[in-house]
Amino acid sequence: MNKPHIDSSRAYALPASHLLLALAIVAVWGTNFVVIKQCLADFPPFLFATLRYVFALIPLVFFVPRPKVAWANLCIYGLATGVGQFGVMYYAMNNQISPGLASLVIQTQVFFTIGFAMFFAKEGLKRYQAVAVAIALTGLVLIALHTDATTTFFGIALVVFSGFSWGVANTVSRRAGSINMLAYVVWASAFSIPPLVLMTLLLEGGWEVLSSTMMSASAGGWVGVLWQSWGNTLFGYTAWAWLLSKHPAAVVAPAPLLVPVFGMGTSAFFLGEALPLWKLGAAGLVITGLVINLFWPSLEAQIKKHT
Repeated sequence: MNKPHIDSSRAYALPASHLLLALAIVAVWGTNFVVIKQCLADFPPFLFATLRYVFALIPLVFFVPRPKVAWANLCIYGLATGVGQFGVMYYAMNNQISPGLASLVIQTQVFFTIGFAMFFAKEGLKRYQAVAVAIALTGLVLIALHTDATTTFFGIALVVFSGFSWGVANTVSRRAGSINMLAYVVWASAFSIPPLVLMTLLLEGGWEVLSSTMMSASAGGWVGVLWQSWGNTLFGYTAWAWLLSKHPAAVVAPAPLLVPVFGMGTSAFFLGEALPLWKLGAAGLVITGLVINLFWPSLEAQIKKHT
């Protein structure tokens, strides 16, 4: 289907139904950090990640055809998201970083994604991008200076690595071209599972221990697993790709800036996570850096247009 014609001289707004879909996706991604923290009370982190991708793979793998993309591409995406992004982030959130801060720090993926695009396209770092990175890094330094029992420097580093892995996944999925994103996510999940199973067995106990853990898990824990698999993985990423295929990226892309708002807000409301001024200030710096990076080119173009 052809994409609708867009008059770049006029303001472009999402239709109401599509705006609500974008907000639903962001709400799922943002509130997901509270769900993760609750589920980690029932499952150790790598077992939790394993179950997430098992249910993302089965049963849909029997109903959706493999996308026409190289096996290597699917493998890298599966490893980057399953192990590097979520496996590592679950481990960090188990006892190394609070959910609200994790939802903020993971947004470093934006800069990693840009960095990879620059590397492969052989483009230099633009001045506004350097400023944006510096502002966001100042926010991360502020977080690192306030480590305590709930957030350690190691936990921050782990979630930054998760952001790096998300950037890898973004880069690889873009190179896959125009494909069925649902099928892509489902089939890539097959490559997430083996290393997660291995890490589970090596770090979290043998089959008997893991079997006992799953048998004793609460109903809420299992609902959380299914929410991770179907709500976050399948709905979130598939619907996001659909929106990007229907509208200009510049219109849709700002929505994830609300993820830390949902993440920190729900973490404070449901888990009692404190929101002192330093934490709000750090969030403001990181989000400001993201906003500058995202909006500066269009703002500069508008300024030049009217001068």
